Amino acid sequence: MRKQFAIILAAVGILCGCQKKETSFQYNVDKFYDLEILRYNVPEFESLTLQQKQLVYCLSEAALWGRDILFDQNGRYNLRIRRALEALYLNYPYEKDTEEFAAFERYLKRVWFSNGIHHHYSEDKFLPEFGEEWFVKACEQAGVEYDAAILPVMFDPAVMPKRTTAQDGVDLVACSAGNYYGEGVTQAEAEAWYAAHKDNRPEPLWIGLNSQLVKNEKGEIEERVYKVGGLYGPALEKVVGWLNEALQYAENDEQRTVIKYLIEFNETGNLQAFNDYCIAWVKDLESRVDFVNGFTETYSDPLGITGTWESMVNFKDMAATKRTQLISDNAQWFEDHSTTDPKYKKEEVKGVTAKVITAAILAGDCYPATPIGINLPNANWIRKEYGSKSVTIDNLMHAYNEAAKGNGFNEEFMIDDEIRAIYEQYGAMCGDLHTDLHECVGHGSGKLMPGVTKDALKEHASTIEEARADLFGLYYLADDKLVELGLLPNKEAYKAGYYQQMMNGLMTQLVRIEPGKDIEEAHMRNRQLIANWCYEHANGEMEIIERDCKHYLQINDYEGVRRLYGELLAEIQRITSEGDYAAAKEMVETYAVKVNQDLHKEILERYRKLNLAPYKGFVNPVYNLVRNKNGEVTDVTIDFTEGYIEQHLRYSKEYSPLPDVN
Repeated sequence: MRKQFAIILAAVGILCGCQKKETSFQYNVDKFYDLEILRYNVPEFESLTLQQKQLVYCLSEAALWGRDILFDQNGRYNLRIRRALEALYLNYPYEKDTEEFAAFERYLKRVWFSNGIHHHYSEDKFLPEFGEEWFVKACEQAGVEYDAAILPVMFDPAVMPKRTTAQDGVDLVACSAGNYYGEGVTQAEAEAWYAAHKDNRPEPLWIGLNSQLVKNEKGEIEERVYKVGGLYGPALEKVVGWLNEALQYAENDEQRTVIKYLIEFNETGNLQAFNDYCIAWVKDLESRVDFVNGFTETYSDPLGITGTWESMVNFKDMAATKRTQLISDNAQWFEDHSTTDPKYKKEEVKGVTAKVITAAILAGDCYPATPIGINLPNANWIRKEYGSKSVTIDNLMHAYNEAAKGNGFNEEFMIDDEIRAIYEQYGAMCGDLHTDLHECVGHGSGKLMPGVTKDALKEHASTIEEARADLFGLYYLADDKLVELGLLPNKEAYKAGYYQQMMNGLMTQLVRIEPGKDIEEAHMRNRQLIANWCYEHANGEMEIIERDCKHYLQINDYEGVRRLYGELLAEIQRITSEGDYAAAKEMVETYAVKVNQDLHKEILERYRKLNLAPYKGFVNPVYNLVRNKNGEVTDVTIDFTEGYIEQHLRYSKEYSPLPDVN
C-alpha cells in the first residue's frame, strides 16, 4: 500500500537555522533513554475567531478520546500493562529516589511515548531495567492488582519481540505482536480472506481498513469492525460525541459535510461513508481549521491493510502557505519535467492542494512522535479523480529547529566549516522545501499501469513509495525552477539539502539502530536505499574520507549527485508503475537493510559523546474554555505548562474508556 502520511524526519539533531525567534518559549521538557520530549508553540491561535477556537477545542477533544485505541492496536496486552504501571506509579508506598523506582519511571515514560511496549520506530520490544521480582513485590506492597499474563509479555525477550515484523520467510501475521489479527490467525488465512472479499469496482471500498480479523468458535475467519457498538465502541462513541459538538462551529457547509460523513463512518463502520468523507475532505479548501481523525495509515499492520488510529487538529498558516501553493500551482510542470519515462507520468495532475499548517493538537499515532508532513487520502482512485491535500507542519519543524541549536552535531559530523556554513544558512530552508516537494508533488506524481494494484509491492511498498517521493523532492531541490519561483535565493542553496540527505542516509541515521541490527523501519530503509544506491553508482561525485580515525562524507560534484537522484527516480517510478515486486525486493534487500557494522560502531561512539537523543516527541498544549457569569464561552486559552508525566497521567484518567481486553 502507498503510505502518504510520511514521517519525514530530518537528520538526527541537526535541524537549525530557523528564522523565527521565540526566546522566552521553553521547548525542552524531558529526556530519557534515546528520547527527548519537546513542546510546540501554537502561533497565531489568537488570530482565530471565537468560532474557530471553539472548533479547535471540540476537534481536540475528539482527537484525545482515541488514545486507548492505538495502545490496543499496538498490542493486546498494552492497556493492561499501562494501567498496572500507572497504578503502581501513583500508589507506590515507599521513597521514590531509589535506583529501581527510577528505572521503573523511565520504563513507564517509554511505554507512554511508544503507545505500548515496543519501540515506536524500530518496533523492537524494550525490556524493563527493573526485575520481575521487584515489580511483583512492589505491586503487592502498593495494593495494585494486575493480570499475571502481562509478566512474560513485559519481561521475557522471546515473547512478542517485534510489533510489526518485516522479515522475509516468516509468517508476518503470526510473528507480529500488533493486535490487528486475533490469536491463531495466520498470514495465509488473512490473505485468503482479503482476496475473497476484494473489492474490484472502479471506486472500491478499502476492505479491512477499520476491522480486526479473528477466528470464531468454528475456527473460521470473521471480521470485527471498529465502530460504535462494535470493536472500540466506547472510545468511538466519545469521538462521535465531540464531532457532533464540532458541527455547530463548522466554518462552512463543506466542512460540516466532512464531519457528518466521519460521524457516519464511526457510527456504522460503513466503508462507503469513509470514501465519502475522504472526497468531501479533499474538496474542502476554504476552511482555515482542518483535521485528520480516524483509521488512516497502515504501517503497523504487517499486511498493510488495517489503519491505525491517529488525529491531528490544525489551522492554516496563511503566510507560509503561499510557498506550498506556489509548488502546487506548478505541479504539472514538475510532473512533465521529471526523469521518469513518459508512459509513467500523469497526463493531467489533478487537485494537488498544498498548505502550511500550525498543529494545534496531536493524538493517536501522531503523538508523542509525529510527522512533519502529510499527504492524504491514501486511496489511489480518490487521488486520481479528486486530488489530495498536502501539508507541511511549520510549528513542529520550528520546535525541532529551536531545540537543536548549538548541540554540536554539525561540528562532529559535517566535514568542514564551508559545508557547516552552507547548512547554517540554508539547511532549514532546504528541509522545509524538500518536505513540501515530497508531499505536494512527490507522492502525487506518476501513475500505475493498467492492472497494477496498490498492494503489488507487498511488504516493500512503503519503502519504495517513500523513496519515490523523497527522490522527486531531491531531484527538484537543485532545479533552477525553484530559484525562478523565488523558493530558493540562489543556485548554491540546494547543496545544504543534498549534503544533509546523503550524510544522513549513509551515516548519521545509524544512531537510531542498535548494534548488530538491520534496518527495518520503512523511512530509514528509504533514506539508506537512496544514499547507498547513489554512493555505489557514483564515479567521483562523492566519497567517504577518513580523518583522525573518523569518517566524513565529501561531495565533489553536486550536479553529479543530482543526476544520480534522477536515474534512481526513474527506476523507482518504473518499479512502482509496473508493480515489479521482484525488482523492489532486490532494491530494498541490496541497499536498504544491511548496516556497515564498523562504521555503525564509530558513529554510535561519536554520537554518544554529544549526549543527544536521536528521537523527539511532544507534549500537547492544554486548551481551556473561558466563560462569563452566564456560562457562555467568551474565549479559548492555551496553557503550555503541563509536563510529560502530568499529561500522560491526566490523559489516562480523563480519556480512557476502553476495557483492558477488547
